[in-house]
Amino acid sequence: MLYYKTYKHPTSEEWVLFIHGAGGSSSIWYKQIKAFRDDFNLLLIDLRGHGKSAASLRNLWKDEYTFEAVTKDIIEVLDHLKLPPVHMMGVSLGTIIARQLAEMEPQKVKSMIMTGAITRLNFTSRLLVFMGNTFKSVIPYMWLYRLFAWIIMPRKHHSESRNLFVREAKRLCQKEFIRWFKLTKQVNPLLRYFKESDLGIPTLYIMGEEDIMFLEPVKKMVKEHRNAFLKIVENCGHVVNVEQPEIFNQFSLEFLDHKTQSTFQSQG
Repeated sequence: MLYYKTYKHPTSEEWVLFIHGAGGSSSIWYKQIKAFRDDFNLLLIDLRGHGKSAASLRNLWKDEYTFEAVTKDIIEVLDHLKLPPVHMMGVSLGTIIARQLAEMEPQKVKSMIMTGAITRLNFTSRLLVFMGNTFKSVIPYMWLYRLFAWIIMPRKHHSESRNLFVREAKRLCQKEFIRWFKLTKQVNPLLRYFKESDLGIPTLYIMGEEDIMFLEPVKKMVKEHRNAFLKIVENCGHVVNVEQPEIFNQFSLEFLDHKTQSTFQSQG
């Protein structure tokens, strides 16, 4: 089973599940724990091969990595803990996994909050995927990861997010990086399906205005899906919860506090 950590609230029955991105770990959410544990039970998970889940015996398995397989890992934890429907929070590639979970087990999801959301790959991101798949077996993975991190988070004030992702990625081995990178071949058809399939689950997208690779597709997605809302954070890049945690926490808590998210106001 994946490594997980819970923070239990003495009275609340509401749970928030945090899903990190590829190359990261649950530590990416360290600026959210204090703000959210006052009102919610929290569940933080390290995806297979990441963080403290890297030590799992399951790491020795030879099964192919698919979005369905890595999502089933999370469902296993939810079932083990016997949790009620949760509010899911995802960042970067974790937003795809969160959306996959909602597709597979919609009864387990009350709402979703997505930051640095990946809803479509533009030309630049497709080029990065092509480069990665071409050179992933011959170039040290950290060279590729640093390049990707710099392109996605290029500005000086993105450095905290960039450095955090690079530091966490160092815990991966080359073999694990390749396993995860192979998932990129599934991204485009999966995202096309997600765009066409509206589950109707209240979803808040919190995006940085400088997230040049992923913001515009999210704007289009929000226009097409009911119960989807967008907040754009100024002077902020891909990882809003790290770069602008106060604003991210405020928007998220306001969204979760609504008795119905249908009254939540979008912008952008």
